[in-house]
Amino acid sequence: MKKKIRKLWNNRILQNYLILMVSFLIIEIIFRAIEHMPIIHYASLRILLGLSILALFFGYILSFLPKIIAKVGNIFLVLIASIYSILELGFHNFLGVYASVGTNTQLGAVTSYIGDFLSSFKWTYFLLLIPLIFLFLYYLLLDKKVNLDLPKLKKTKIVILKKLIPVVLLLCFGALYYGSLKASFMQDKTEASSAYEIFLKPTNASLAIRNFGILGYGLLDIKEYLFPGDVTHTIEIDPDSIQSELEISVQSAIDNDTWLGLIEEESDEELNTLNKYFISNDASTTNEYTGLLEGKNVIVIMVESGNDILFNEEYYPNIARLAEHGYTFTNNYSPRNICSTGNNEMSAMISLYSINNNCTANVYQDNTYFESIFNLFKDAGYSTNSFHGHYDQYYARDVIHKNMGSDAYYNAVDLDLDFKYSYGSWASDEELMENYLEYLADSDLSQPFMSFITTVTSHQPYNGSGYGNTYALLFPEEYPQELKYYMSKLKVVDNAIGILLDGLDDLNILDDTAIVLFGDHYPYAIEPATLNLELDYDAGRDSNADQVPLIIYNSQLEEKEFLQYTSYITLTPTLANLFDLKFDSRLYMGLDALSREYDSLVVFPDGSWKNENAYYNASTDEINYYTENMYTDEEILAINSKVRLKLEMSSLAIRRNYFSYLENALNNNTTSSE
Repeated sequence: MKKKIRKLWNNRILQNYLILMVSFLIIEIIFRAIEHMPIIHYASLRILLGLSILALFFGYILSFLPKIIAKVGNIFLVLIASIYSILELGFHNFLGVYASVGTNTQLGAVTSYIGDFLSSFKWTYFLLLIPLIFLFLYYLLLDKKVNLDLPKLKKTKIVILKKLIPVVLLLCFGALYYGSLKASFMQDKTEASSAYEIFLKPTNASLAIRNFGILGYGLLDIKEYLFPGDVTHTIEIDPDSIQSELEISVQSAIDNDTWLGLIEEESDEELNTLNKYFISNDASTTNEYTGLLEGKNVIVIMVESGNDILFNEEYYPNIARLAEHGYTFTNNYSPRNICSTGNNEMSAMISLYSINNNCTANVYQDNTYFESIFNLFKDAGYSTNSFHGHYDQYYARDVIHKNMGSDAYYNAVDLDLDFKYSYGSWASDEELMENYLEYLADSDLSQPFMSFITTVTSHQPYNGSGYGNTYALLFPEEYPQELKYYMSKLKVVDNAIGILLDGLDDLNILDDTAIVLFGDHYPYAIEPATLNLELDYDAGRDSNADQVPLIIYNSQLEEKEFLQYTSYITLTPTLANLFDLKFDSRLYMGLDALSREYDSLVVFPDGSWKNENAYYNASTDEINYYTENMYTDEEILAINSKVRLKLEMSSLAIRRNYFSYLENALNNNTTSSE
């Protein structure tokens, strides 16, 4: 019996297969355990099939090589799988999303804070090295002496048959795998995307990992990068059901008849899908807040890494000044994604979700958006401009902002701010505001203006460098150093707000100016448990870490708190209504948050969502309830379907530069009709 087992084990194809299969399986189990994904699940069968195909394929290839090379090959494959899985865990913990090959455009920039990234790793991540360690020990202590020669194969029917068996098995496994993509019992009844659709278009990393495993996602991600998949949606519309905007007071600037004519003539399937989606998209109507800030100047400030810690009057009195005469949105979120600062800035300007697996703002920097926040104000007679306290190291704002309608863009070099090109030496937001006020003083203030300012001082690292030390002694001694350094940097931000308020008052335009402040993302490199020392909610639960301030201030407003769930996606349509701008509410993925039609919901890049009732986690397919109102599976599926469509239509619109197309098509249609 022992001889038979030994002889069987000496089959090099089987040996390589079992080594790789067991190693890959352990990696998958450890990864899912760390990420709290279900291990015993219908998708586990598909993942096992996928690992079998992977292990058998490489095991078969390696069997033709000398034994020493085959062993090195096995070690290399397990090493790559382990390191890749560890990096994905670190990326997800650090940025809130999984990495993709599509993020390669940011690798040069990210290396500047590689230390903070690596220091955020948890010890449990390195459990993924267990299969590699066992493989080393096996080869060193248990395996037979290495044979450097190629196996001598006799050209017999038996040998040929043995070599063909793995090929037949691969075909069988492949057929079963394909069947698992289609089989109804292998589908999630609450998920809007089928396994087959995720396989074709694995841009939602969380869903892909849940359905195909971390190694399966890695291969699908490479496939998507090299050979993008195509998942089309058939959207039907009934022209008779699209009421005139005059009949129902919908905030819509595009004539329906013109748009319907465009749909009838358009032959491009993707563009027409977008046409049909947006013409039938949710719309808002005028309400009691419409035009409340009409004609006033507006300054939008996106605070780098600004979260709800800013709501502390003792430490940040100028933020409190904004809240005292402002609308505060308590449940506001800036969900993290691949390139949060640039992508979330872009999403706030155009109310579209960025593409989940790339630095959308950079990749599609040449896109134009006639419905952007800059263009809406420009069409209303405003001058538009934008400012940033750093040079364009990470994002091509000089191109992006101008293509969105900013008349002028100024970075740290243009503003002559004191900064260094090394990581951690960020410019002072105080100096940024002082220089911005000098710009205003030299401007024609008889014309209303719209400014978009992106701060920088509160960017990581939180290690005492730069402004991290300046105010650290103000905060409780027992706080961890990184929290005190972060709060010190936020103090500089608060001082900058004070400088701005006082400067606007000196220019006699404070009453005529609205200030909108929101945070761009969670402060990376600080654990939620550390943030909890200062926050009044658990940042580690249900994506609460992504909760950030949103305040709309004007000295003549009365303080008011809003509890609906909002995000950067609602910013532009909400401001468009408050300033009574001419806009078409159907062109946005968010609605005016103050409208009766607003659906209180925050959508996260992986398809998760959150509202007053519950938080749905797309990665684990779990839902946590906050009230006694429980959703049925059908209701969850309906929300997931709506969320999926929003994310996919946003991505398609950006990829196809849809709004440039729509603007040109509508203009040509109008011109030809005249």
